[in-house]
Amino acid sequence: MTKAYNLPSRYVLHTVGPIIYDEVTDLERQQLASSYEECLNLAYEKGLRSLAFCCISTGEFRFPNEEATKIAIETVLQFQKEHSDMVVIFNVFKDIDYTIYQALLKK
Repeated sequence: MTKAYNLPSRYVLHTVGPIIYDEVTDLERQQLASSYEECLNLAYEKGLRSLAFCCISTGEFRFPNEEATKIAIETVLQFQKEHSDMVVIFNVFKDIDYTIYQALLKK
């Protein structure tokens, strides 16, 4: 976690997700969920009540977009069951990610 300096936030939380070389394994799914969980827990421990996530491990790391989105949403919703005051924003850069998030968040 570092200061955000000129960004429109107070802090930047740094995480890395798994790199996919072949088929996605259960371990890689767990690692991706853990990337989100650790950021959520750290933010909450530091008194932050809002957090924005970009798509972790998609793109160059080749985690399939839809599966990564499902993991991100499920992990955040699970966290919010016990921390309902945490606001989470999913910040996407690609139209495909926007479409996937929109579809899955409507369910």
